[in-house]
Amino acid sequence: MKAPNNVSASIVTRNMSEFANETGNVYESIAIISKRANQISVKLKEELNGKLAEFATTVDNLEEVFENREQIEISKHYERLPKPTNLAIEEFLEGKVHYRTPSEFDENGNLRAIEG
Repeated sequence: MKAPNNVSASIVTRNMSEFANETGNVYESIAIISKRANQISVKLKEELNGKLAEFATTVDNLEEVFENREQIEISKHYERLPKPTNLAIEEFLEGKVHYRTPSEFDENGNLRAIEG
């Protein structure tokens, strides 16, 4: 996954009303951002595990020390990336996140029962 240059790796103070611009509801926006952050996190973890799997061996020898340096560099690269939550927030605020909300009506046009 390519790391965007415009996403800060540190904490940024946000105006909560910006989150409500897209959906009209801050809580709905946060739920959407949360789900997107989970998707990004899973993707990054799969990428990292795939790269580190190349180094998996069952034999201990001197070559492992040099391979270990490569593993460390790969791990450091992923540690420097912005957190999935920061990436998801930026995507959401830039309008790059597509989402659907369940309809209150079923396929026949009948109002669904709301359980709660």
